[in-house]
Amino acid sequence: MGLSHRTRVVIGTADCDALGHMNVARYFALCNQNGFAMQTAMGWNPGDTVDGQRLSFAVVHSESDFKSEVMEGEALVVETDISEISNRSATFRNRIWREDGAPVFESHWKSVLLDLETRRAAHIPEPFREALARYMTL
Repeated sequence: MGLSHRTRVVIGTADCDALGHMNVARYFALCNQNGFAMQTAMGWNPGDTVDGQRLSFAVVHSESDFKSEVMEGEALVVETDISEISNRSATFRNRIWREDGAPVFESHWKSVLLDLETRRAAHIPEPFREALARYMTL
């Protein structure tokens, strides 16, 4: 199995909604932040200019399962890896669980590599493809 990027977070008051649990938008925000952190760890900062191009992934399709309610003060682990890489896209697998291993959320995001100048899908450069491949799951 490949690498994964993990981040530990503690859910605060601002993460929760009027119902007293973590708001749905926060699940996606945690995965998005973790995915950007993973890319930065690869040496590919989202939005940076590399070889004359400003590139970043943009989600075009997502499928998600909410497995458990999360309350203020709970400590969670957010994990991101990659399940598929094609010429212009990658599918990111995001999982959130409690520190005891109980699952909270899982989501798969198909994302195209976007040229931020032309606003069109771009081919994944070979050095970036190699970095992404290290995070591939079996």
